[in-house]
Amino acid sequence: MAARKKKARRSSKPVELIISKSRTKGAVKKCNVGGEFYGALDGKVREMIKAAEARAIGNKRKTLKAVDL
Repeated sequence: MAARKKKARRSSKPVELIISKSRTKGAVKKCNVGGEFYGALDGKVREMIKAAEARAIGNKRKTLKAVDL
């Protein structure tokens, strides 16, 4: 008898998106938005926030400003 494969465990709680799907879709005028786009966009936004936070801390500030982007 063949050995059973273990199923990959999924996290019980999906990651909550920072971005709004409906607002993202509303901002797109001439194209459709694929389902994987939202996760990729959310990832880029999280990277930008993390970099902005590091810059603010490096400048001895606790407030994020537009210049940090």
